[in-house]
Amino acid sequence: MKKFSLLMMLLLSAFSVFAQDAAAAAEETAVVIPEPSLGVTTTELLIITLLVFSIILLFVAITLYNSFKVIYKEKMNPTPYVKHEQEALDYEEWKKQKGDKPSIWTKLLSLKPLSAEKDLEIPHAYDGIKELNNPVPTWFNVLFYGTLIFAAGYLYYYHIGEYGERQDDEYQTEMTKANLAKQQFLAKNASSVDENSVKVDPSQIAVGKGVFDANCIACHGQHGEGLVGPNLTDEFWLHGGGVKDIFKVVKYGVPEKGMVSWEKNMSSANISAVTNYILSLQGSKPANPKAPQGEKYDAAAEEVVAN
Repeated sequence: MKKFSLLMMLLLSAFSVFAQDAAAAAEETAVVIPEPSLGVTTTELLIITLLVFSIILLFVAITLYNSFKVIYKEKMNPTPYVKHEQEALDYEEWKKQKGDKPSIWTKLLSLKPLSAEKDLEIPHAYDGIKELNNPVPTWFNVLFYGTLIFAAGYLYYYHIGEYGERQDDEYQTEMTKANLAKQQFLAKNASSVDENSVKVDPSQIAVGKGVFDANCIACHGQHGEGLVGPNLTDEFWLHGGGVKDIFKVVKYGVPEKGMVSWEKNMSSANISAVTNYILSLQGSKPANPKAPQGEKYDAAAEEVVAN
């Protein structure tokens, strides 16, 4: 045992030296994390891990030491085995000691012992076959009468007393709640605009210019003269030049032409504002405009067709 204790001490000392070397190496090579999620650096986390592992290893070593100590004592001074002989009981005596008290499971299932089979026989037989008088199990009676009590309570609560809502009443209640939620939603989004309600509003031009400068000049140029995208200052349009047409193009995009949809990245108010700004660029004649594309848009003819 002295050799074993000396061996364990050497192992623990070697592990502590290894842990110190690992911590020093980690301090030299650890990557500095600006804002660690646990509030500790990588080096500190490594040291904590090594400490936890050291504690676990120490606990295992102590457990092994105690186990080997018991084995050593048992080997040096074995405990004599004492055989306890017990006289075997016959079935009747064993049954008397155990008792005949039925268990809860036996009561619940209404099970009868085989010794009581003669008492359950009905006094008639057919071709040597006898019938036993097995009553309905308790669990079935509890379930059956429980459903009757539940049905009576349900009938009184929903139909006689009318304390609870029936299915048609629940439907009306849910529809009323849905209408209230719809009204609240519409009231909250009363200022939202879509392609059917957008209108020409010169007061939105200033806001629209900011939106255009932040999102559109990469394709359409700083003054709408057209770069990758078409020229927005002439009378020719690929998808219509009305306020609703422009709004739809900005909102849904034209993927086959490279025009992305701004529906998820831009509010409807900003789409309306940038639409009004684009309309204000008509006839501005910027320098180096891109060649016309599409068809010439006639606002008066479009209004006659709409009416």
